[in-house]
Amino acid sequence: MEERIRVELVSTPIRIEDVMAGLEDPSSGAVTLFLGRVRDHHEGHEVRSIHYQAYAEMALPVMGSIAEETLAKFPVSRIAILHRVGHLQVGEVSVLVAVASAHRDEAFRACRHGIDRIKQDVPIWKKEVLADGTEEWVDARCGGETRG
Repeated sequence: MEERIRVELVSTPIRIEDVMAGLEDPSSGAVTLFLGRVRDHHEGHEVRSIHYQAYAEMALPVMGSIAEETLAKFPVSRIAILHRVGHLQVGEVSVLVAVASAHRDEAFRACRHGIDRIKQDVPIWKKEVLADGTEEWVDARCGGETRG
């Protein structure tokens, strides 16, 4: 992957300041940032925490392809895609997509494209820990529609 791309699976909290520093580019007048956070509910259930799991040898190449595709499709100079794995509490950042571009419209469209493709294609699973103590695995690629 190019120097303009940062793709990672991380097991520690995502440091937004570090990611933003890596997007510094004098040709970019716009930086968009999408943060996905663990929310306290899903499909009418109270969520206490989530455990994300990914097979890095599969997930990282897909994430890299999404980053390369985004650079090819939109006039952006840099992109960062990070996804957290492991146990996360409500409110913690689980996924980050950040894009630097000369103009805001391209940056917004590229960032949206990146997160949409991640949710569609990256093999990441999550186990929701519910308030009643039950735990349910959810395929994170389908927005959580498939339970079990």
